[in-house]
Amino acid sequence: MTLRKKLFWISILYFAEGLPFGIVYDVLPVYFRQNGVSLKDIGFMFFLTLPWTLKVLWSPLVDRFGQRRTWVALCCSAMACAVLAIPLFQASQPTLLLWLVLLAFTVASATQDIAIDAYAIGILSKGEEGIANGYRLALYRVAVLLGGGGTMYLVRPLGWTWIFLILAVAFVALAFVAWASPPVVVVHEPPREWARHFWAFLSRPGSIAIFVFVLTYRMGELFMMPMVKPFWVDRGMTPEEIGTISTIAGTILGILGTLVGGIFTTRFGIFTGLWVLGLAQAVPNLGYAAVAQFSLGRPFLYGASMFESFAFGLGTGAFFAFLMRICDKRQAATQYALLSSVVGLGRFFGGWSGLGVERFGYAGFFALTFVLSLPCYLLLPWVRRWVANGDGRGAGALQETRARASKDALGEDPSSAGGRKGRAPASIPAG
Repeated sequence: MTLRKKLFWISILYFAEGLPFGIVYDVLPVYFRQNGVSLKDIGFMFFLTLPWTLKVLWSPLVDRFGQRRTWVALCCSAMACAVLAIPLFQASQPTLLLWLVLLAFTVASATQDIAIDAYAIGILSKGEEGIANGYRLALYRVAVLLGGGGTMYLVRPLGWTWIFLILAVAFVALAFVAWASPPVVVVHEPPREWARHFWAFLSRPGSIAIFVFVLTYRMGELFMMPMVKPFWVDRGMTPEEIGTISTIAGTILGILGTLVGGIFTTRFGIFTGLWVLGLAQAVPNLGYAAVAQFSLGRPFLYGASMFESFAFGLGTGAFFAFLMRICDKRQAATQYALLSSVVGLGRFFGGWSGLGVERFGYAGFFALTFVLSLPCYLLLPWVRRWVANGDGRGAGALQETRARASKDALGEDPSSAGGRKGRAPASIPAG
């Protein structure tokens, strides 16, 4: 399959992955608040996002059973049913059944994420991760923007029932598209062999350093993000300015940044992309610090915001290319879900951001977030080795795979001493 065709299918599938995120974070809070639901109950909706963090718990099922595109098609169908059911309930007084419908929606979305990430890892060849991540993250953000903010423009002329009907039709269409996507090879390993390979991934030399790197690579940005909007408000910016510059322009620049970051990573390699674009990702924090320290005007705040959005896209493209590279294709669903869950834990850094501003002021806080972006660079020697080895396997596992491939070519069964002709392939195409 050509790279262009791979990028086409990856872009479509990651559009499907981003759409539920926009619905949960933008559409549902507005829908329930307009129907008079209390802020307390809307706040509880945060717990609906837990499946996106906990998805690693059931990710082995996606590796163990079924095909990648089948999982995606089923999950899209489930989400279509869920959003179609939402207007059937009394929105002003959400019942337990409605909360269960919403929870089913996010569980299906999280499961779809597992399958799509595994599909992308399975379909890409070594060296294609950078440009592919640029495209996939760009289309993901487009979906979040259209499914969230874009939907708001249709509420007044169409009404909420039609909004949910349109979203349901979109998910049905995406289910058919997923079913039509090209197959990838999926290896359904016996439980004992699966556990052995997963343990080999966890116990590789330097694995602790790698997991700490994954957790801390975006620490500075994640620590800063919750305080950016309050900083705008405290500087006297209007909601229109915040929406136009920080949200709309920021999303567009973030998309552009992911594309440029993907191209850079493909051209210069994942390791170079990680440290060069990682530094570029951290520099805008100093821009915010300068604006706060010297009380610079609107043009400088606008510039800092737009630079931050673009630079965060740069670093994101290289970072997720790295996560793809170190996963074993045989267990792509589980390993990538584990790594993305570790990334998700980094969001808890932001929980301490308010205390940081109270203690150091905005200028000191933003400077601190830049400093917090640097410790992960101490782990680069381990990162270099894992990038060089690739696909989550050590030398022993790679030799084992080559041996099995040679025996398969001869028609032998690696599980028996003598082998036998006509053995069925161990892996089957997705679909």
